[in-house]
Amino acid sequence: MASITIRNLDGAIKEKLRLRAAAHGRSMEEEVRLVLGELGDPLPSPSWGGTERSDGEGSFLTLHKDPSLLLRSLPPHEGEGKGSALSGRRILLIIGAGIAAYKCLDLIRRLRERGAQVRPVLTKAAEEFVTPLAVGALAADKVFTELFSREDEHDVGHIRLSREADLIVVAPATADLMAKMATGLANDLASAILLATDKRVLIAPAMNPRMWGHPATKRNRAMLEKDGIRFVGPNKGEMAESGESGDGRMAEPLEIVGAIEKLLDRSPKPLTGKTIVMTSGPTHEPIDPVRYIANRSSGKQGHAIAAALARLGATVRLVSGPVTIPDPEDVAVIHVSTAREMRDAVEQLLPADAAIMVAAVADWRTANEAGEKIKKKPGEKAPVLQMIENPDILAGVGHSKSRPRLVIGFAAETQDLLANAQRKLDKKGADWIVANDVSHATGVMGGDRNAVRIVTRSGVEEWPDMSKEKVAERLAAKIAAALQTVEV
Repeated sequence: MASITIRNLDGAIKEKLRLRAAAHGRSMEEEVRLVLGELGDPLPSPSWGGTERSDGEGSFLTLHKDPSLLLRSLPPHEGEGKGSALSGRRILLIIGAGIAAYKCLDLIRRLRERGAQVRPVLTKAAEEFVTPLAVGALAADKVFTELFSREDEHDVGHIRLSREADLIVVAPATADLMAKMATGLANDLASAILLATDKRVLIAPAMNPRMWGHPATKRNRAMLEKDGIRFVGPNKGEMAESGESGDGRMAEPLEIVGAIEKLLDRSPKPLTGKTIVMTSGPTHEPIDPVRYIANRSSGKQGHAIAAALARLGATVRLVSGPVTIPDPEDVAVIHVSTAREMRDAVEQLLPADAAIMVAAVADWRTANEAGEKIKKKPGEKAPVLQMIENPDILAGVGHSKSRPRLVIGFAAETQDLLANAQRKLDKKGADWIVANDVSHATGVMGGDRNAVRIVTRSGVEEWPDMSKEKVAERLAAKIAAALQTVEV
C-alpha cells in the first residue's frame, strides 16, 4: 500500500485541497481526513507526540489511498477561476516586527480571497506582536520561523522558500530589515531568504517618522531601489506612540494588495498609448466661507473606472471633486472643488483619445458668494439665494474643437431614466451615456453597487446589478474595444 506525504502530492490536488481547506476553515490534514472518510477510509488524528505534524504542506500525514481519488473528490472552490491577477499566485509573506504586524492578518485574508497562496515567514521579533498560530490559521499553511530548523533545512529550506514563490512581500519592513537587505546580511531566516531569492521583492516599510527620515534609512532605501526592490508606502499619519505622527505608517492591506496585483498582472494592456481624461466625484459650490451646495456623490464609481482603465494600460488623467476615498492607483489626479475649476482643469488636459465625464457636477451656483458667514438675525427673513447656471463640462467637451474620439457622459436620474439619458446624449454631443437610477431606494449614491444602462445612438444596453468595481472593469473593456475600432 503506497505511502505519500501532502508535500509530495500532485500540484493540482494540492491546490484544490488548499482552497477547500481554507473555505472550510480547516487545516489541510483535517480536510484530507474528511475526504478520505467520505471515501470510506477515515484516518485517525495524529498525536502531538508522534512523528506526524499538523503543520500544513510540510506534515508527514500518510495517505493510504490513490492520490487521484483526492482530486476527483474535491469540488471546485467558490473562489477558483475568477480571473483575478492573484489567482493561483504564490506569495511568500515575510512579517517583520512592529505594531503594524497586526495588519498582516488582514493582508493574508485579502490575498487569499483573491485566490493567492500565502506562505508566511515570521521574524523572531514579529512573534512578539502576532502569533504563528493566528498567522497559520489565516494562511492555511505552515508558518516558517527558524533558519536552523531540523525539519525544514534537510532540503535547504531557506533556498527553497526563496525560489518557489512568485513574489516576496515584506510587511512590515522595519528599519532593521531594510538595513539587512541593503547590506546583504543573512543572520536569520527572513534575511537569508531575501539574500538567496531570484524573485521580485515588494516591501511595505513601517517605522517611527524619525527613523524613516534618518540619513541611514534614506541611504538604505536608495540602495534597495537601485537593486530593484519595489516599495509600497509608507503613509503619513498617527503612530502607535503617543503624540507621534508623520511618514512611517505601513500601507493599508488593500494598498499592498493593489501593489502586488500590479506586479503580478500579466493581463493584456489594450489601452497602452491611449490618454483618457476623466472627472469624478461631486462639486462644492460655495454660498459663504462655511456653507456650500453639493450632492451625495462619493466618487466611488468614477475612481473605480479610472483605476480599471489604468490597469488596461491607459494614461488616465482624473479631475476629482471633493471626495474622501484614496486616489486611484497609477492615475494622475487633479483635485478641485467647484464646477468652474473642474471645467478649467479638463480643458487644460485636452486633447485626449477619450473623455469620460462621471462627476456629478452641480447645475447651479450662487450668483454672489458671500465674503463672510451669513448670520441669522432676529426678525429678519431667510436670505434669498440668486442662482446662476454652472458651465456644462460634458457639452463643452462634446462640442470642442479638441473633441476626443470617444466621449462618454453619465446620467444620474431619479425619474424617466432612459428618456433623460437619450436627451442628454443628443444635447451634449456624447457618444455614450451611462445612465443609472440614483433614487434613494437604490442606494447607488455613496453605495458600492450600481445597475447601469449604456445608451448610444444605436440602442440601449442594460447591465445587471453588480459592484461598482465590476461596472468599472466591464466599461473599461468596452472602451478599449471601442478605441480599437473608432476611426480618426
